[in-house]
Amino acid sequence: MKQFVSFIIKEAKHILRDKRTMLILFGMPVVMMLLFGFAITTDVKNVRTVVVTSQVDHLTQQAVGRLAASEYFNIVATAPTPQEAEGLIRSQKADLAIVFDTDFASKRGGVQFIVDSSDPNMAQQWTTYAQAIIQQELLASARNNSQSSILNSQSPKVNTKMLYNPQMKSAYNFVPAIMGMLLMLICAMMTSISIVREKEKGTMEVLLVSPVRPLMVIIAKAIPYLVLAFAVLIVILLMARFVLQVPLEGSLFWILAVSVLYILLALSLGLLISNVAQTQLVALLMSAMLLLMPVVMLSGMLFPVESMPTILRWIAAVVPPRYYIAAMRKLMIMGVGIGDVLQEVLVLAGMTVFLLTVALKTFKDRLE
Repeated sequence: MKQFVSFIIKEAKHILRDKRTMLILFGMPVVMMLLFGFAITTDVKNVRTVVVTSQVDHLTQQAVGRLAASEYFNIVATAPTPQEAEGLIRSQKADLAIVFDTDFASKRGGVQFIVDSSDPNMAQQWTTYAQAIIQQELLASARNNSQSSILNSQSPKVNTKMLYNPQMKSAYNFVPAIMGMLLMLICAMMTSISIVREKEKGTMEVLLVSPVRPLMVIIAKAIPYLVLAFAVLIVILLMARFVLQVPLEGSLFWILAVSVLYILLALSLGLLISNVAQTQLVALLMSAMLLLMPVVMLSGMLFPVESMPTILRWIAAVVPPRYYIAAMRKLMIMGVGIGDVLQEVLVLAGMTVFLLTVALKTFKDRLE
């Protein structure tokens, strides 16, 4: 037991002395959270909007005023014809044009949207938000009118209720995804060089002649990274709650428990890579190639897995962050219980057992 504890202390001291490692461990999460939370966002804000009104009536003015008063749209110009509005979009002076028909006030209709669709996802969000605001003005005007029953029958009724994220903040989607990406990259990449470092420094002989079993050596090397990864997790959760205003609707205990399981999985993968690689550079390259692209592209972080081609969905099925991100979105945002994420937890547990077993089997108990 003394040898085992000494291994843990040795590894912990080495990590704490390495300022670059500590900077990566705690600097990267802070920077990534701030970038994805504030800079890289899909929130609809300040959309440059052109209004086309052939005939300015009271209802049109109210609708335009409601659009301008919202934080989503910025009325940058008015145009007499749709062709001129389209020209402003093509010249990159506007993002969206809203064309009100001459009979808009009388028939409660006749609205056309001309939108820059170079980014189709954002274009769809812009038109959806604009439609909702205009519809709210129509319904408000109808309620204040003596002929409200007739007006309401002439205009479509829209009643949309946004569950879990009524303000449509992109941080609600990004924070669980960032957690899955950072914990996997940090834990796996940091631990992937742990055993390789011993090989390069020539201290592997000390480990091999020690009475500690290979499993204990692996565990001793993993424990300091486990503690540091848990500290990183706490930093991410605190930033999510108090900086990005992302709620933690579910049980904090289960959020932490599932996260610890995921950290163990990432540590197991990193240890497996460190057993296979012969140099620290190779270990880092293997970690980057095996983790970075799959985590970003196939985990559901940016793109829904259900919309991918069949072959990519099969590949995504073996990407661990996919299950962790799905579980965190349910626990943090939806506030469900552990029973609703049991499938994801079982998959993560199975992957952890598999990777740790393979890491132990590939551990070299003698020098080549």
